[in-house]
Amino acid sequence: MIVLSHVHRDFRVGEQTVHALDDVNLAIGAGEYLSVMGPSGSGKSTLLNLIGLLDRPTSGSYLLDGKDVTGLSDRELARVRNRQFGFVFQSFHLVPRLSAAENVELPLILAGVSPSRRRKRVEQALAALDLSDRAHHKPDQLSGGQRQRVAIARATVMHPAVLLADEPTGNLDRGSGHGVVRILERLNADGITLIMVTHDLEIGKRAHRRLRMLDGRLETDSGAFPA
Repeated sequence: MIVLSHVHRDFRVGEQTVHALDDVNLAIGAGEYLSVMGPSGSGKSTLLNLIGLLDRPTSGSYLLDGKDVTGLSDRELARVRNRQFGFVFQSFHLVPRLSAAENVELPLILAGVSPSRRRKRVEQALAALDLSDRAHHKPDQLSGGQRQRVAIARATVMHPAVLLADEPTGNLDRGSGHGVVRILERLNADGITLIMVTHDLEIGKRAHRRLRMLDGRLETDSGAFPA
C-alpha cells in the first residue's frame, strides 16, 4: 500500500542543511497499526506529513497503491490526500467559528459531495463517536476529549484508507487520551490503516508494529511489512 524507498527530506536553516529524513525505507500494508516514536526532532512528524502527502521528499520515491506519487501536481496531491488520508492532530485544528457538524462537513464540501449526502454522512460520523448531542456546539463549548472526537469524525467522514494521528493525546488528560486511543484502535479494527506518532511509551507499545526514529533515520522497526 505505502512504499518509501531511499527517501530524504532536507530543509535549509540559515546556511545549514537539516536532514529531517535520511534514507528512509519503509513498507506499510493495508490495515496495519503502527506507532512512530523517538525524541523531538527525530523526524516523526516529517515522516507522517510526507506519508500523508502534506510534504514531498527531496529525493527518493513514494509508491501509494503501486503508483509513484512524488511527481504529482499540487492539485493532484490534494485530491488523493482528501480521498485517501484522514488526519488527527494534537491541537485539533478545528475552525473556531464553525459548529462540530460544520467542521466535520468540510472535507465533504471540498470533495463536492451533495448537501443531502453531506448531512447524512455528518450525522453518521458524529453518531459513531457519541457526539450527536454536540453537533451544533462550537469548539470552545466542548471539552478537549470531545474536540478530539470531532477531529476524528472529520478525519474519517470521507472513509479514508489511512488515518494519520500526530500526538493525538498530547493535549488531553489521561482518561480522555485513553478514550481517544481506543476509538482509533476501533477504527483500525474496522480496516483503516493507523499510523500514530506518540511520545507516550505506553500508548506506543499498544501498536502492532513499532517504529523508532533517530536523527532522521528509521532506527528500529519491530516488524517490517514485506515490500
